[in-house]
Amino acid sequence: MTTASRLHSAPIGGTVRRMSTPITVSVPHQLGREEARRRIETGFAKIIHLLPGSGGACSERWDGDRLTFGIATMGQTVAGVITVLDAAVTMEIELPGLLGMIAGRLEHRLRKVAQLLLTKK
Repeated sequence: MTTASRLHSAPIGGTVRRMSTPITVSVPHQLGREEARRRIETGFAKIIHLLPGSGGACSERWDGDRLTFGIATMGQTVAGVITVLDAAVTMEIELPGLLGMIAGRLEHRLRKVAQLLLTKK
């Protein structure tokens, strides 16, 4: 195992597993919770389209103002939660393995799309 591999792996239960890279994006809004949730719900496809594997099987489930989703592709799952609050929307996404290398660029793009969705019109 190379030094780089050791930095991005962690032993779990006697095996080596790739760690995931978390992305957290919080976008303030002035829409109120109900309107922000409606916009996230109708614009969810735009958010998902930015994620790696967006052509794979996607699951989504709303529980109140919290959307849990997963995209399965190439044997890995990109998982996330979007939480709609009164004055902000928070996205928490886990990028597995090597997909973590694009975390910085993806975070910027997610923030930009969310800001466009949540701009008061």
